[in-house]
Amino acid sequence: MYLADGRPDPSAPVSPGGRRTGRSRRVRAAVPSTVLVLGTVSLITDISSEMVTAVLPLYLVAELGLSPLGFGVLDGVYNGVSALVRLVGGRLSDRGGGAGHKAVAAVGYGLSALCKPLLLLVHSLPLIGAVLAVDRTGKGLRTAPRDAMISLAAEPAARGRAFGVHRAMDTAGALCGPLVAFVLLRAAAEGYDAVFTVSFCIAVLGVVVLLLFVPGRALPAAESTAGPSSAGPRTPAEPRTPVRALLGRPEIRRLTACAVLLGLTTVSDSFLYLTLQRRLDLPAGWFPLLPLGTAAAFLSLAVPMGAIADRIGRRRLFLAGHLVLLCAYGLLLAPFGGGAALVCAVLVLHGAFYAATDGVLAAATADAVPEDARGSGLAVVQTGQTAARFVCSLAFGAAWTAWGDHTAVLAAAVGLALAAALSARLLRPAGPAAGPNSPSERTS
Repeated sequence: MYLADGRPDPSAPVSPGGRRTGRSRRVRAAVPSTVLVLGTVSLITDISSEMVTAVLPLYLVAELGLSPLGFGVLDGVYNGVSALVRLVGGRLSDRGGGAGHKAVAAVGYGLSALCKPLLLLVHSLPLIGAVLAVDRTGKGLRTAPRDAMISLAAEPAARGRAFGVHRAMDTAGALCGPLVAFVLLRAAAEGYDAVFTVSFCIAVLGVVVLLLFVPGRALPAAESTAGPSSAGPRTPAEPRTPVRALLGRPEIRRLTACAVLLGLTTVSDSFLYLTLQRRLDLPAGWFPLLPLGTAAAFLSLAVPMGAIADRIGRRRLFLAGHLVLLCAYGLLLAPFGGGAALVCAVLVLHGAFYAATDGVLAAATADAVPEDARGSGLAVVQTGQTAARFVCSLAFGAAWTAWGDHTAVLAAAVGLALAAALSARLLRPAGPAAGPNSPSERTS
């Protein structure tokens, strides 16, 4: 479906300006092999991670007798630690140049792999929390360098599709992981031991693929063939650029502000599924299937959404994705019933929201960051978004406890509408020449 060879066709005709036309255009538009290999690594790693995620609540509460409060603390550790180390991962990878991206990503993937068998050896809340913190540290370290490698390997005009392909492959792993865990739990006598052991072996395979098949240095040749990017001129000092200097760049500052604003009103997946289950009084046995519905929609829409982002503008699609999420909130607040149709509609909208925002935000950020500070720039925006979503989870949980789920969703919907309006103003192209067909808007 996607070619991995980005070399031009020497037989293609050459235009007066020196650019090859015809078939070479299609070849240049192909998804680079680096993106496909990184997608394979993410697919394998997500199978491993989601195997553990699928059984972890049951294992901790039913098998180890952990209280719901204890599990809540661990869940906060599991989802919050990665936000704290993303800046470190991005900064370290930039200091190492192109080879640093792969090295830091490999350390991150390796840390997460080593944590899988350790779950069999620890049985107390502090030790389990420490293992999960190391696992999330690995995720935080690898995310920005991995996205930096994707952005450097892809041509600027096709970054949206490149990230869409990667996120689709990543989500395929998220779909397969719970199914593999389900089979192992039913087939093996010591089900949890089998899940953690197989998860470790799969995670090691992902690290091996990364080390063997991902180039040690991403060559940003696409940048040089596509003309100047929206990141602006590069200077020799940019590899040493601190975070505060990156935030001094107007585009980075606006993207980070929008990511934080919209993240503060993005309800976590778990709360959305719980609200849907309570809204329709779904049987408990159906609850584990709800995340698979979101993942299936995300998988099918990630590549098309990435291609649309390349055509209409990445910032526009990022905002549109949050309006799709607002529609999902509206369905949860609707006074009428809907049964299976409502469940499917909410899950499809939820998956479409991720397809229109996850990789698209990374592609938009890459446009605004110099090559030699790519990891740090991606980490700045991603950290702001992740931290904001963590705060939203705490606020939504408190609102649910105080006022009920309906009022909490209503407050989130109103907040999201206001945040989207403010973000639209922040991301409005500056200057009289900027318009819907300007180069900066097409690649933003």
